[in-house]
Amino acid sequence: MNKIRLEKTLEQFNQIGAASGKGITRLAYTPEHAEANRYFIELCKQEGMNVRIDACGNVIARRQGAEPELPAVACGSHLDTVQQGGRYDGTVGVVAALEVVRSLNDRQVVTRHPLEIISFACEESARFGVSTIGSKAMTGKWVKAEAEGWKDKNGISFREALETCSLSMEKVESARRQPEELKAFFELHIEQGPLLENKQKDIGIAIAISAPTRLEVTVQGKASHSGTTPMMLRKDALLGAAEIIAGVERAALSEADRGTVATVGVCEVSPGAMNVVPESVQLLIDIRGTVIESKRAVVQQLSALFGSIRDRRGLEIASRVISEEMPVLLAEETAASLADHCRRLELSYLYMNSGAGHDAMNMADFCPTGLIFIPSTNGLSHHPEEYTSIEHIAKGTQLLEEALIEWAVPCGSEQQCPQRWERIS
Repeated sequence: MNKIRLEKTLEQFNQIGAASGKGITRLAYTPEHAEANRYFIELCKQEGMNVRIDACGNVIARRQGAEPELPAVACGSHLDTVQQGGRYDGTVGVVAALEVVRSLNDRQVVTRHPLEIISFACEESARFGVSTIGSKAMTGKWVKAEAEGWKDKNGISFREALETCSLSMEKVESARRQPEELKAFFELHIEQGPLLENKQKDIGIAIAISAPTRLEVTVQGKASHSGTTPMMLRKDALLGAAEIIAGVERAALSEADRGTVATVGVCEVSPGAMNVVPESVQLLIDIRGTVIESKRAVVQQLSALFGSIRDRRGLEIASRVISEEMPVLLAEETAASLADHCRRLELSYLYMNSGAGHDAMNMADFCPTGLIFIPSTNGLSHHPEEYTSIEHIAKGTQLLEEALIEWAVPCGSEQQCPQRWERIS
């Protein structure tokens, strides 16, 4: 592995969509995201890989194996970001996978199974409010009827966004692959939390992934003059929304012992004038956990709260589930494999749950899947100051390389394996 090359490649990707002091913005299916994909394709072709873009916009680069008919061992992550995001979320996993292929090429290592790097489309929910769209399409979880209603905050529909990238809504289903095509999938990702840093561990091996339940809530009141409407005669939508926001915190705290969290990430007030009592408010609520019953308990508490606010304040409250995903348990064999390699490489590690969703959670229902975490400074993510050191990235990349070599099966005699371990450590 070439740490200098790894760092330089990461820096080159991070020039795409960068704005001084405002992080990086590469929303899915935008020109910035397309530019990052083009650069990724160029680098993969330089390494002799065959590259294709599927019907959902996933970029799939393939390094052929000695026995190309065997199922591929895949790895990767995503190149799209949130608005004004950081330099590491997603991108590190793609760049690390590319460095593994470069390293294998440098040493002329041939594997029996093909290797694939996948840069998934629209992992972030930042644009359409729905996450991991590319991996959903690849694993048959994408539902066209649901996608028909997706729009970004500029009113651009998912269908229109696809068309700007020369993709078609009618063909997205053809991105679905068959489980027998892949032997395993591995994703390297920054933790996006403080656990590894606090525990002073090099590596986190995910054994379960929390899944989000997302609600859109509209509170409807009545606009009126702020100076002439008596307090007792108001139907202030924002006051009702404020109760809901506080209620989200209470409900999540009541389930804290089961690891469930909840956030109101969007609050849009209309008409948004200082001298007008708010007429309507739209809230977007994100509820996450690894225990289905706990997430449902939070939703039930909120439903009861909506009814109480309607009765007391005379407001109309409508809610709908934008998405409801099930928590995912990752394969024991991939976790055990990663732990074995950590011990060989003398990397400290711990088993942990993932509080954030990743493409790995869709791939886990498709083939044995491993999710590798590396530390995030101060647990900060989705922020311009997001940071993970190149030393931690390099350690994660070493681990990824060893896992991929094991699962893809190197050609040659068994005597080569001890030499390989000696070289890495």
